[in-house]
Amino acid sequence: MPIIPLKDHSQELRLFESRVLVATVFGVLLILGLITRLGYLQVVKHRYYATLAQDNRVSPVPITPARGLILDRNGVVLADDFPVFTLQVTPDQVPNMKRLLAKLRRLVALNAQDIRDFQRRLAQHKPFQSVTLRAHLSEAEAARVAVNLTRLTGATLHAQLRRYYPLGGLATAAIGYVSRITQTELQGHNADRYVGYREIGQMGIEKSYQNELMGRIGYKDVEMDARGRAVKVLKRILPHAGHNLYLNIDAQMQAIGEQMLNNRPGTVVALNPRTGAVLTFISSPIYDPNPFVEGIREKAYEALATNPDGPLDNRALNGLYPPGSTIKPFYAYAALQAPWFHPHKHIICPGYYHLPHSTHLFHCWRPLGMGRVDLKSAIERSCDVYFYRLAVKQGINRMTRYLADFGFGHRTGIDLPGEYRGLVPTQAWIKASGRPWYPGQTVITGIGQGPLLVTPLQLADAVATIANHGIRMRPEVVRGIVNPVTHHVRFRKPHAYPALPRRRKNSLKRLIRDMTQVVEGPRGTARGIAYDLPYKVAGKTGTAQLWSMVPGYKGQHIRSDALFIAFAPVNHPRIAIAVVVEHAGFGALAAAPIARALMNFYLLGHVHVRPQNQSRPEIAQARTTP
Repeated sequence: MPIIPLKDHSQELRLFESRVLVATVFGVLLILGLITRLGYLQVVKHRYYATLAQDNRVSPVPITPARGLILDRNGVVLADDFPVFTLQVTPDQVPNMKRLLAKLRRLVALNAQDIRDFQRRLAQHKPFQSVTLRAHLSEAEAARVAVNLTRLTGATLHAQLRRYYPLGGLATAAIGYVSRITQTELQGHNADRYVGYREIGQMGIEKSYQNELMGRIGYKDVEMDARGRAVKVLKRILPHAGHNLYLNIDAQMQAIGEQMLNNRPGTVVALNPRTGAVLTFISSPIYDPNPFVEGIREKAYEALATNPDGPLDNRALNGLYPPGSTIKPFYAYAALQAPWFHPHKHIICPGYYHLPHSTHLFHCWRPLGMGRVDLKSAIERSCDVYFYRLAVKQGINRMTRYLADFGFGHRTGIDLPGEYRGLVPTQAWIKASGRPWYPGQTVITGIGQGPLLVTPLQLADAVATIANHGIRMRPEVVRGIVNPVTHHVRFRKPHAYPALPRRRKNSLKRLIRDMTQVVEGPRGTARGIAYDLPYKVAGKTGTAQLWSMVPGYKGQHIRSDALFIAFAPVNHPRIAIAVVVEHAGFGALAAAPIARALMNFYLLGHVHVRPQNQSRPEIAQARTTP
């Protein structure tokens, strides 16, 4: 018979009690850990998780500020913000998209491109987000949509500000334009700062003063539901409008210059020699910048880009031209500083010049020559032979050194982006080119031909330096920056560069007297503009010979560029000007009359010499709609 062991109840009780104790301790530790974790999350990490919860519930929506105005020196608005209406559609509120589009076609003009762009944007947005169907509705279209909104479920009208240039292409070379900011452009900027902005300056003042014009973004905190739809606005911080810019440019004077160029390829730059203020800044042909604001059509841009006259080229800032005879006064100044040079010494101009031991002839513009000429008559009559000989005597290194003192080969420092340096054949440039420098190149450089290229801005800056008795001022397009709230004006301070080196005390006075003879003298090349002028003008004409490298015309001489530089009045100069008219022939005939008209307007208040009580010419009235 098997023996059945009796249970030890006391041992089983002790085992049970030990298990209960372990379970209780383990449970207490779990509870303590949970309490500790809850305390950590609720107390230590409270602010962090509260912020996350708030961010999930509240979404900040940027409010774009009004871009600052750009005005001329007299308060004429050159760049403004124009209110426009935009038609938008919220897809998840539309019962039938095809039916809605059919209704909208009867109210607004919708072409196939508008529909394709709308469908592309639909695929990029969530169904509850509004998508632009068409921007910039006319007033009539906006009114028709507004009246029928109750029957257009899902469609809404939104008012926005769009950049607008009321005078079209006037002064575009200086103002530039804005266009939609792209992701590529954001990579070169502080992307966070541009959140909410639709436009960015692309050229001119719009680009160089982007930070002042853009203002400060505002925002509103919008409460969102679980599906991301806006419920209500919790908080609103208003934006700060951009600063307004007053330019030194006179819009009426600008319009006169553009009208006189008549869309011919050319440029005009006028400065105040005492301050560097840019009075006129023209690049012709002009173009309307308004289509660029929202994105110009491909065909329209292609027409501008392929136009042989190059309307998109900023000739005043980036045009590179042989200066022709307009460079002669600057070489004359260099010669006047040399102890070996005697300005009263005459030479004989037979109509040609040749280097020693050479049979090649360098011709004067007057084939029969000018006879006996000294420095005064050489500048007055623009004698090429005199300056051929002077160039050989001075040498290329001395010539280019003094050109650098006048700012040639260097940026002027104007407050516009993308300025070109030009090209001056310095010793370093000659060495870098890897080609020998021949004496004949020095000869033709002496009359502004050969490998010497300048910008019209540099020409105006250099002649202004002569007018300002050797003090070169930095050109300034912007006159003052105005806070639109406080109306405080921050004026741009004139900046002077080091004075010209001067080894002969009266060399500038002599040079100015000789340049005055160009206009006032009986044989001056620009004497045709001197009639009835109540003030004296010092100037220099130029005609830059050109050679075509176009296939079919290789090596063929084409019509020369016409140039003219001047300043007035001679005793107390207030305006210095450079004019270039491409392929127009003689500077005295094509460029000098434009300079006379602009100087008359600036100094006398009218283009032609006539009684002072007659009114100033008016610029075209600004349009009231884009």
